[in-house]
Amino acid sequence: MRRLLALTQGDPAGIGPELALAAWRQRERRGIPPFAYLGDSATLSILAERLGLPVPLRSVGWDEAETCFDTALPVIELEHRAQAQSGRPDPANAAGVIEAIERGVEAVETGKAAAIVTNPIAKSVLYAAGFRHPGHTEFLAEIAGRGREATPRPVMMIWSEELAVIPVTIHIPLAEVPEQLTTELIVETGRIAAADLKRRFGVARPRLALCGLNPHAGEGGALGKEDAAVVAPAIERLRALGIEASGPYPADTLFHARARAGYDVALGMYHDQALIPIKTIAFDDGVNVTLGLPIIRTSPDHGTAFDIAGKGIARPDSLCAALRLAARMAAAEHGAPA
Repeated sequence: MRRLLALTQGDPAGIGPELALAAWRQRERRGIPPFAYLGDSATLSILAERLGLPVPLRSVGWDEAETCFDTALPVIELEHRAQAQSGRPDPANAAGVIEAIERGVEAVETGKAAAIVTNPIAKSVLYAAGFRHPGHTEFLAEIAGRGREATPRPVMMIWSEELAVIPVTIHIPLAEVPEQLTTELIVETGRIAAADLKRRFGVARPRLALCGLNPHAGEGGALGKEDAAVVAPAIERLRALGIEASGPYPADTLFHARARAGYDVALGMYHDQALIPIKTIAFDDGVNVTLGLPIIRTSPDHGTAFDIAGKGIARPDSLCAALRLAARMAAAEHGAPA
């Protein structure tokens, strides 16, 4: 199987480019798999020199990228070159950001790369240039769905060695969660999670633990009816599909070490319920994984960090973890132990 990963530049004014340089320099110490950077070697070279990072760059095609990785960072040149200054986002760079994502997906779909790892983008910058997608993940789902009968439904999982979580509802106001949380949404999210844990994580029988929506999982209805009316039926339907789902559990007792030993992924009913625990446990090396796509996609679990971009202080831990996890998922999908 192909081992090479496609790493997008993200927003070139953010920390993505310097993280790519740092990851390549630490490739041996951190066990980083081979990757090709989709970006602009001229801009990357200027950044490397300014930060004092001695990284040889080589503009190559996909066929040459893996073989040169040990001695140089392979760069797949974009048609839309970056005009970037670190920390100064510019809508003029939107075309290059989008091109990197599209070409990364194409590389995976055509077998040139095993998976795509995406550096962070700034949606506000893309919106100013006419981008019409809700976010990075939805854009990836649309690209990966081209030529298919239906657009894949992406599910966001934040993964670390210690904990993996999935928020069932994501970027919506807390007041809207009870209305948008449905049994059907929970079942579909759990089904996609179980399928990808089997296929790409090598988990033979995934164990899903579902949080209750309300404190104490509703306290028998005294603190809300949704856990009995919405969450519990979803668990029964998941079990009927042969998926090992349990709960609803009070969220405040689900994330300590003994509890984590009893499941493979926890499903939170809203954004902070799922993400606060993992960002407490694995703030530096959590990985954003998109489940439900026909391709493997991981990303660092942080943003563009324009405020520190170009200062040489951004930590590459999460990107390194995203690269390693993408390689593991690709290997598991081809039958290797995960």
